[in-house]
Amino acid sequence: MKILLTGANGYIGMRLLPQLLDNGHEVICAVRDAERLSIDDALRSKISIVEIDFLKRVDSEKLSRDIDAAYFLIHSMSSSTTDFDEQEAITARNFNAYMAQTGVKQVIYLSGIVNQDNLSKHLWSRKNVESILYEGPFELTVLRAGIIVGSGSSSFEIIRDLAEKLPLMITPKWVLTKTQPIAIRDVIFFLTSILGNEKTYGQSFDIAGPDVLTYKQMLEQYAKARGFKNWIFTVPIMTPKLSSYWLYFVTSTSYKLALNLVDSMKVEVVANDNRLEQLLNIKTHTYAEAIDMAFKKIEQNLVVSSWKDSMVSGRFTKDLEKYIQVPKYGVLKDEQKRKVSNSSAVLENIWKIGGETGWYYGNWLWKIRGFLDQIWGGVGIRRGRTHPDKIFPGDALDFWRVLLADKKGKRLLLFAEMKLPGEAWLEFKIDEDNILHQTATFRPRGLRGRLYWYSIVPLHYFIFRGMIRNIAKT
Repeated sequence: MKILLTGANGYIGMRLLPQLLDNGHEVICAVRDAERLSIDDALRSKISIVEIDFLKRVDSEKLSRDIDAAYFLIHSMSSSTTDFDEQEAITARNFNAYMAQTGVKQVIYLSGIVNQDNLSKHLWSRKNVESILYEGPFELTVLRAGIIVGSGSSSFEIIRDLAEKLPLMITPKWVLTKTQPIAIRDVIFFLTSILGNEKTYGQSFDIAGPDVLTYKQMLEQYAKARGFKNWIFTVPIMTPKLSSYWLYFVTSTSYKLALNLVDSMKVEVVANDNRLEQLLNIKTHTYAEAIDMAFKKIEQNLVVSSWKDSMVSGRFTKDLEKYIQVPKYGVLKDEQKRKVSNSSAVLENIWKIGGETGWYYGNWLWKIRGFLDQIWGGVGIRRGRTHPDKIFPGDALDFWRVLLADKKGKRLLLFAEMKLPGEAWLEFKIDEDNILHQTATFRPRGLRGRLYWYSIVPLHYFIFRGMIRNIAKT
């Protein structure tokens, strides 16, 4: 089958893509920026890519007519705390308009469980998108999922941060809300199994694991699975805003995502039926099994995708490509260079920078800078990196964003997503003479920006000299 995969660079899309290819399908990936599709060259050679921003006016020339099925995996919850529901509605209508120009037979939409009368804005938006898609010229199959648990998923990473960092927790009362988590492996199985299955056409199904748990029980079971104990006490005084700040400072989530998550955590997310499990004759994994599978992937460095690499985990949601040209005028620079004896080994060092490896010199200073950035409302240094030694354009790298990762050309370019009175780039490049160039470029915003730069020049002297020295070691 010829399949259109929207949201191909998202957490679910990145997991679904290789499964579709393994099943012998021809896949067209619809993304806003083809350069940000974080896959290796071998996988890229097996797919077609089309650049579509479903928030913009429909371009009739974008898609071919002979599409058999499509996955609608586009969500905007993390990009805004106010109008994401409007954006999602526009996206759904534009998607319908695109599909009207093709011969698509089935569209599969991954939504959330919406069985309560009083829904959060996030869950109401998912239900509204479902209604819009049902108006499209195709057979729609909707999967309404519970909280998704898997390596790199936002839900799993938030539970992980809370349980690992806070053995004693004073929590808001929403931790007593019931939910029904589902393993990412089961979600992918459902998504692939209903493809072309006419028995699922025109229907919406709840999908969830076998365990109905409160968030408190999820935290406790996580701690038990990891071999430690935590103590959780609930209080009724934490407002949604305070709860959002609590999540923001303790976990790696952005404030926008935290605010929308807290709003949804007050609503029970429990499945009403298991019709699809019976139809497909499968048994879903328990929450404990989902945790175990997630850590096997983490320990083997096999995390395929992470929500942290989404653009909405940082400061920018679009037009990042305009920063790929590092300015030459009106900027302040710190330039270091060093002769290297083994460029391949040095390049491997560069490709491991950030995350668990750190920044090769003064890591405690980088952590302090990340903490200050978080206090000021920035992303901080909490995101780390998804892969220990692989980098793709668009990836998050602590409080940087990867603009260019050209291993053949021996060049890595990062753009700062920390709160700054200006814009900052950090570039590593090895030239044909085996000279390693390390350049920090800062374009200040007014006098405040210049004062900021000159105030930290003494720190730059030690940090950047130490960093290039240690990167060059083989």
